[in-house]
Amino acid sequence: MRPKSLIPILALLLIVGLAVTVPCLAPAGEASAMSQYKVLEPIHHGNLAVFPVVAAVSHDTQGFLTLDDGLRSGEVVVSESGTSPLVRPRHPGIHEPRQGFGPQVNQLVLVNNSKRPLILLAGEIVTGGKQDRVIGKDRLVPAESDPIDLGVFCVEPGRWTGPKMSFDATGSPMAAPAVRAKAMADKDQEKVWSEVRSAQAGMAAKLPAAAGEVDSTTSYAKVMQNEEVKERVDAVAAPIQHDYQSLIKQLRDHHAVGVVVAVNGEIIWADLFASTSLLEKYWPKLVRSYAAEAFVSRTRDREADLKSAQQFLEDFEGRRETVETEPGLYRHTEITGDGFKAFELTSLLPKTGFDLHVAKMAE
Repeated sequence: MRPKSLIPILALLLIVGLAVTVPCLAPAGEASAMSQYKVLEPIHHGNLAVFPVVAAVSHDTQGFLTLDDGLRSGEVVVSESGTSPLVRPRHPGIHEPRQGFGPQVNQLVLVNNSKRPLILLAGEIVTGGKQDRVIGKDRLVPAESDPIDLGVFCVEPGRWTGPKMSFDATGSPMAAPAVRAKAMADKDQEKVWSEVRSAQAGMAAKLPAAAGEVDSTTSYAKVMQNEEVKERVDAVAAPIQHDYQSLIKQLRDHHAVGVVVAVNGEIIWADLFASTSLLEKYWPKLVRSYAAEAFVSRTRDREADLKSAQQFLEDFEGRRETVETEPGLYRHTEITGDGFKAFELTSLLPKTGFDLHVAKMAE
């Protein structure tokens, strides 16, 4: 239990939407919230192992919009900050983003014109404009929103031009866990760029025939779209995607909601969602991100076991929590523990109050 003297201060800071960091001291004997999750036997392919996770409960998430669906429908619009006014159609002339400063590497503007709140996940890549960017943290954008600063990091260290300022609606890929980690945990542009370059070098080393084409672009997304890279990544991702989708159908009544991921026998990541349907929306691009991580990793003759995966999921005892909130909309909690960081996106909208997404990374 947190010290009583902190509670009034914490409440005040949360009300005004500021970030606050407090010691993470759980009450003695309190069961971990992660104990509601059960890890199942893994699905293997090469050096990648994916442990399905089922939950004791599932939540109704049909009222939420994903970035892919919003971009495809045109209800969500992303634009370079400082290039042109971006306003909601029925309120012309107001709520414009600040102008006159020109496009910025770590700034994009987003408008959600739909009648549903929009989920943004850290690691989703928006392609186009002057550079490709990766979203830096999980958040919710309200329905019919005013323009907001998207909060991104560049994942294309070398381009600052573009034939158009719009961003593609063909589906936003997910960055591999190593790149996601630099944006989510380190929050450092230079470290994001460094990890992108490392991933590109790893791809080039694994594919000598395609090395020239891979090295010729600074775009992380275009490297992943290279035909030979796609073929090799899909060779790992496709069977796991197929097997897990089949398993999801079998486990629908048991609330399959996420995965624990191991590469080369080491647990590296977990993604958990509020419902099976929400997991299914993100699963195709998540599994390709895990496969990309496995592809550039050196293969070792080791396997992670079920006990290790369950323990990784349940160990949420943190030394420190950082909480940011938009009252009535969402709460974002970053937990720092021994050997891990975890991130919880909690919906605060009416009739919700549950975690939409939990990500955990090994450090």
